[in-house]
Amino acid sequence: MSATETTRRRLHPAWIVAAVAFLALVGAAGFRAAPGVLMVPLQQEFGWSTTVLSAAVSINLVLFGLTAPFAAALMERFGIRTVTALVMIGAGSALTVLVTESWQILLTWGLLIGLGTGSMALVFAATIANTWFSKSRGLVIGILTAGSAAGQLVFLPFIAMLAQDPGWRQASLLIAAGALAVVPLVLKFLKNSPADVGALPYGETAPEEGTAESAAAPAVESGRSSNAAVRALQVLKRASKVRTFWALVAGFAICGATTNGLIGTHFIPSAHDHGMPETTAAGLLAVVGIFDILGTIASGWLTDRYNPKILLAVYYQFRGIGLLVLPLLLSATVQPSMIVFVVIYGLDWVATVPPTAAICRKTFGADGSVVFGWVFAAHQLGAAAAALGAGAIRDATGQYTYAWFGAAAMCTIAAVISATIRKDAGAKEPVPVGAA
Repeated sequence: MSATETTRRRLHPAWIVAAVAFLALVGAAGFRAAPGVLMVPLQQEFGWSTTVLSAAVSINLVLFGLTAPFAAALMERFGIRTVTALVMIGAGSALTVLVTESWQILLTWGLLIGLGTGSMALVFAATIANTWFSKSRGLVIGILTAGSAAGQLVFLPFIAMLAQDPGWRQASLLIAAGALAVVPLVLKFLKNSPADVGALPYGETAPEEGTAESAAAPAVESGRSSNAAVRALQVLKRASKVRTFWALVAGFAICGATTNGLIGTHFIPSAHDHGMPETTAAGLLAVVGIFDILGTIASGWLTDRYNPKILLAVYYQFRGIGLLVLPLLLSATVQPSMIVFVVIYGLDWVATVPPTAAICRKTFGADGSVVFGWVFAAHQLGAAAAALGAGAIRDATGQYTYAWFGAAAMCTIAAVISATIRKDAGAKEPVPVGAA
């Protein structure tokens, strides 16, 4: 056997797919960093209220979430590559530079980018992990989820600088370029399933001929013969009868409200209210992105080893404590206490994703990816409600304090709900190799 052949055998194709999926998520994440940075410049140029711009973000988040379960079903039916919507994200960002009326920002930020990012949502990460990996799934989901954080980290400082000089339009074009730059890699390297390259999922061994396992078809194939929308709705109907599903929905709705909806959308405007320059506030969110990567990967590693419901309860409670003290930390300058908040909040940002996906997989088996899509839809509905609600609170009271306190209380509720998920929904042992 040659050295080249040995190297090829050592690198399972699943890791190549995971690497490209990571880059795709980075490219799709550019817009996630944009609303908070661009909100003030748009208000200054057009005079639009915080509520109007928050409504555009809310539409985006709703579509982002509701697209996810149908995207998961479409991935099962037509393959992973066919529902990557980087082109739509790029188009929506580019067209933003032409807006002159508030309803137009609802179409670009809301409709186009919402539908596009919905197909590149966290359910995409879960589908990649479930399709290509039989072991280390928690770790892989953690790494892929960190792609969104990496996107925020890569784009946010540049978006903030461009938004100030030369302007927010150039920042929007940067987001479009980031999304479109990944398209060639996706087309070439992002294969739909291990069967496309004559391989088995990573960590799975070929069953001996004549055994029951050798005759069984992969679980993912079951969705390909049915209508994707029908399958998504059928899965929702089955899942809605399980108490664990509603516990995950409630917890993840609060997760979305306290990340994308509140901090992601309103942290920079809130810091600006306290006299902090927008570029400084954007830099703090970029630091959140750095520690989000570390926290999410660590959470994936922990999820492979410990009870995911306990991890969720801990994550939510720590987040609630951070939000409770945030109003006391905001000022015109960056104090050490703010750095501590940013680090802790970053580690906790989407650390909830690996344990939530693991509970979906363990509880719902072959339906796990689509169920996670519906749970993620709740995440984005929570985010949309928080984005709009916090904007309305800011317009009504002149500050965000009540929004921070309300979010802290919700996190405590999420921690209690997560801790009371049924015992059989999670286990200390990793999911067995080959399990759905």
